Amino acid sequence: MLIELGMKAKEAAVYLNRLSVNRKNEGLFAVAKALVTDDNITYILKANEADIAAAEEAGMKPALIDRLSLTKERIFAMAEGLEQIAGLSDPVGEVTNMTIRPNGLRIGEKRVPLGVIGIIYESRPNVTADAFGLCFKTGNAVILRGGSDAINSNKAIVDVIKKALKSVDITEDCINLITDTSRATATEFMRLNRYVDVLIPRGGAGLIQTVVNNATVPVIETGTGNCHIYIDETADTDMAASIVFNAKTQRLGVCNACESLVIHSKALERVLPVIAEKLKEKNVELRMDERALAVVGDAIKATDDDWGTEYLDSIISVKTVDSIDEAISHINRFNTGHSEAIITNDYNNSQKFLDEIDAAAVYVNASTRFTDGFEFGFGAEIGISTQKLHARGPMGLRALTTTKYIIYGNGQIR
Repeated sequence: MLIELGMKAKEAAVYLNRLSVNRKNEGLFAVAKALVTDDNITYILKANEADIAAAEEAGMKPALIDRLSLTKERIFAMAEGLEQIAGLSDPVGEVTNMTIRPNGLRIGEKRVPLGVIGIIYESRPNVTADAFGLCFKTGNAVILRGGSDAINSNKAIVDVIKKALKSVDITEDCINLITDTSRATATEFMRLNRYVDVLIPRGGAGLIQTVVNNATVPVIETGTGNCHIYIDETADTDMAASIVFNAKTQRLGVCNACESLVIHSKALERVLPVIAEKLKEKNVELRMDERALAVVGDAIKATDDDWGTEYLDSIISVKTVDSIDEAISHINRFNTGHSEAIITNDYNNSQKFLDEIDAAAVYVNASTRFTDGFEFGFGAEIGISTQKLHARGPMGLRALTTTKYIIYGNGQIR
């Protein structure tokens, strides 16, 4: 089955490489329109209800059920994302760095699709539409392997996408869904390097490590998010409380939520009680070191394991430090390379933090929740890359392309 899907996707990639920008945009608008018809919204939500019922029966955490859940508003957001992608410039075909060599050869770089992109992901059925849109716009065919917890939702969304493409005479094989959610099939997919050009895992640490360890297809890691906010000694109290509250509680089960709070000892007594009181509004459990516990007693003592944990839950760790250097050292030791923030009124400290923190996105006086393709103006994202080769941070259209050299001559020989 997988070989057949791979062959179809490979053929579709060749087809997509010839498709004009206007035709690709026509396909995106057709899918966006189809997603929000009354019949299709009902169809998708009914499928999603079956997934949610199964998740609740299995005892899934509320934060993870939120990631799995679709609403009419979220379906409209999926459609809006596709329309935004249609409105973005197509990077495919762009020629840069054209130079003329002493022998008269003109050498340039041309941006081209990657080919066939495989995506393995958990929950989040909205990823199905986002992944299609970004891959389609950049001329890549996509093979999706979602988790068993979202299988009904994913089937419904892919069905709507395929029918919409067919309605405008575009091949349905631009998108393919692996419906067998067994581990054996997932492992086989990771080794389909004859047909798949790159594999992108989206999910928890376990999924990502499994893909990295088993894949023979090149992998772009989209990492977990043990995101920190450092409260500097000069931080504004109200700003700090507002940003931490947003970053921790706006959505618990997302990779750019704040999981770890680092606070300067000179700001501890002034700022921490205000933050703790604010977080109580959402019943957030605080796991603190001894110095923080001495200021806010109504909390749990942190263990060493807490500093490196992505909770995806109503829990946050609190670490006290005596300098910005200690804060940077702690964050770089325990972070996952995703998103880190400093709250400060000291310009020099803000620049030091920006320069020395090793992460895909580094913020000054803003919530980590902004690390997102939509918020960065990419329309959507295929994932947040936490590695350093090829792509880093929210992966929009350019990250789904590569380059080839094009050379013009007039008879030169070596």
